[in-house]
Amino acid sequence: MKKIFLLALVCFALFAHDMYLKMDTFFLQPNQQAVLDLYNGTFEKSENVIDRDRMLDASFFGNGQRMAIKNDQWTEIDSMTRLTFTTGEAGTWVAGVSTKARTIELDADAFNSYLEHDGALDMLNERKTNNLLEEDAIEKYSKHVKAIFQVGDTKTDDYKTVLGYPIEFVPQSNPYEANTGGTLKFQLLRNGSPLANQLVYADFVSAKDSHSHNNTTHSHDGEGEHSHGDEDNVHSHGNDGEHTHDDKKEVHSHGNDGEHTHGDKKKVHSHGNEGDHTHGKDKEVHSHDNDSTTVETNHTHTTGQQLRTDANGMINVELTADGIWYLRTIHLVTTQEAGLTHESNWATLTFEVSHAHDETTHTHEHEHEDGIPSYVYWIASLVIIGGLFFFFYRKK
Repeated sequence: MKKIFLLALVCFALFAHDMYLKMDTFFLQPNQQAVLDLYNGTFEKSENVIDRDRMLDASFFGNGQRMAIKNDQWTEIDSMTRLTFTTGEAGTWVAGVSTKARTIELDADAFNSYLEHDGALDMLNERKTNNLLEEDAIEKYSKHVKAIFQVGDTKTDDYKTVLGYPIEFVPQSNPYEANTGGTLKFQLLRNGSPLANQLVYADFVSAKDSHSHNNTTHSHDGEGEHSHGDEDNVHSHGNDGEHTHDDKKEVHSHGNDGEHTHGDKKKVHSHGNEGDHTHGKDKEVHSHDNDSTTVETNHTHTTGQQLRTDANGMINVELTADGIWYLRTIHLVTTQEAGLTHESNWATLTFEVSHAHDETTHTHEHEHEDGIPSYVYWIASLVIIGGLFFFFYRKK
């Protein structure tokens, strides 16, 4: 039993993924070729690609129009799903991807561990309060991700567009009119209505030459020491629910669209993304979701600011440093739907923050506070020379 549980934890670590839309920079120019990556893993590293068949929606919204992204526009680069596109007119743009629901089976220990590591603490506390920690789970989950980027200098109201996803973050002001050291308010919607009392995590990965506006002045330089996520992040786990699920003595994830057959009940498989596979050997451990073979069973995805929405679904995020910021949440509830015990909807939002670039932000004047400014010496010298010249001229 102990070995099976350890295998469950290993598979869980492989499949605990958040999903993010990422760019190297979110500041672009009109008619520029750009790259948008869909990460499934952590904020800094994508562990696996996403089947196009799983995408219920992939679209851009800008200048008042929504444009669908076709399945054949995506390509695969290593473990990332990549879109190369040409930007449109200047404005604030939104990109979004929403995935189909999938199911996953977990035994009680694996489910409790997933709740703790992915930050679904309300459900974990509910299970503790109601003595349900020994109950197995069959969860239906889906992921819904957005990114907001700025093209040119013109700011537009497209940032507040509601894409109609089952769950999504909506900024209440333009992120590209905010600067490091300020705050941004977001509303979290569930089926179009404010979602109250929901736990949300906000974090960032610092860009080079980043500025920190808090007391700790820590930097998350490009390597993303705080990344959380599913596909592209570093500690972020949330989107695709690709968690290994210990259902009875079998550990598998039933999430992707591929059809799999499984022979023995003591095999440990994860069946995630693509293709039809058959697995026959006992005690084989397969993962078809992630390319990664490294496992950190004790890492969590709850770093950064821990926030809770108010009665109107609002949160305030303190923008403590330059960098690429992301919000993540998992709305997990019990369900009476046949064959299921739980349903979860995962949401992330990414955008970039920089410091203000005006006269009030940076000063490059070099004042000599402890001495006489050099221009005083020059003026005095000219006065003395002029006085001597006048004196000798008069004497002659």
